[in-house]
Amino acid sequence: MGKNLIQQARGKGGPTYRAPSFKYKAKVSYPGTVKEGKIIDFVKCRGHSSPLAKMSYDNGEESYIIAPEGKRVGDVIQGGEGAQVVHGNILCLKDVPVGTSIFNIESKPGDGGKFVRSGGCFAKVIAKKDNEITVMLPSKKQKTFNPQCRATIGIIAGSGRKEKPFLKAGNKYHYMKSRNKLYPRVCGISMNAVDHPHGTSRSSKKGHPTIAPRNAPPGRKVGKLRPRRTGKKR
Repeated sequence: MGKNLIQQARGKGGPTYRAPSFKYKAKVSYPGTVKEGKIIDFVKCRGHSSPLAKMSYDNGEESYIIAPEGKRVGDVIQGGEGAQVVHGNILCLKDVPVGTSIFNIESKPGDGGKFVRSGGCFAKVIAKKDNEITVMLPSKKQKTFNPQCRATIGIIAGSGRKEKPFLKAGNKYHYMKSRNKLYPRVCGISMNAVDHPHGTSRSSKKGHPTIAPRNAPPGRKVGKLRPRRTGKKR
């Protein structure tokens, strides 16, 4: 029998699982063709784990960028062709030397930044070719990018956020809820029988194999899906 699983309820949508995006300060993106801007303020957005820097440009435009570590109000940030390779400046990957720490890397030229945006994170340029730049992400995975993609030099501010303990589950709940994250995450055998095929009040006795049938309907296909092998390896 199929059940209405949590991931199905999230996919359907509703106020329980909807992110409070109307309370977010602003969208973080790189400016278009502006060469230089000044930091006029720092703000905290509940949708981002790092502080945001509010930028003002010579043409009157204002935008928000992810705050680099060590910057303060009044500092000038350069971008585009001719910008120096210093902390906080925005450059194309082709102009970044090998071994430099970067963050907020664009996936495609002009999309405003998609990779390495969490507080305290940074990536490193490890190899350069004519048509691709190899970057090592914080997960130690290596990924290639278009040389025209932009990135910010340095490390993201807010690196100490994981050092402060939550101390109690209520604080963790509100922290996760502000970012539309599901918390707490529990296993299927901890749920009631109406919520999961493995759920029951009879301890961990599921009453049927944990390998999902091949023709199981949505809501029943849980547990081991197409396992190559089961049991103890001998």
